[in-house]
Amino acid sequence: MARPRKFDEHTAIERAMQAFWSGGYEGTSTETLCEATGLGRSSIYNTFTSKHELFRKSLRHYAEVTAETRADLLDTPEPVRDRVRRLLRSIIDDELSHDRRGCLAVNTVMEFGRTDPEIAAVIRRDSARFVDDLRALFEQAQRDGEIERNRDPVALARFLHSTIGGLRVQARQGLSRAALESIADVALTAL
Repeated sequence: MARPRKFDEHTAIERAMQAFWSGGYEGTSTETLCEATGLGRSSIYNTFTSKHELFRKSLRHYAEVTAETRADLLDTPEPVRDRVRRLLRSIIDDELSHDRRGCLAVNTVMEFGRTDPEIAAVIRRDSARFVDDLRALFEQAQRDGEIERNRDPVALARFLHSTIGGLRVQARQGLSRAALESIADVALTAL
């Protein structure tokens, strides 16, 4: 008879996500995951089957958390340019924060590229959701007269999503806050 679990799986995934976010997939050992989650090696493997599966679940959890954060930043009654400006400033602040971990999704793309189909699928779903959220925002802004109707909201959403990824990579390369903010300012002119 199997023993009942004495831990919260959601908490374990959150803590594993933090460990992977700090060290990347390759840089996070099973021992590090045990320390981060407070679980033994056998509990990790019995629950999650593998480090890879725990990483995939951690990445999905990260996607959910960031989608909620994005919604908090974008779902306000302010004009669309102010909301997007706040989102871009938040990205810059995050990238220049004291821990400088960046974005787990971008870090994962940089580490894996397209070499792992399961991880790539999680990233694609998250990116598609982000673009769709932005598209909906821009369509509403068009209905409200804030963005010209002849602008393609999908193209604008993809452009902003790409700009955010670019900001994150440029920050990792050491670009200054002023330089990153100038990129954000130019991006706002596209709206």
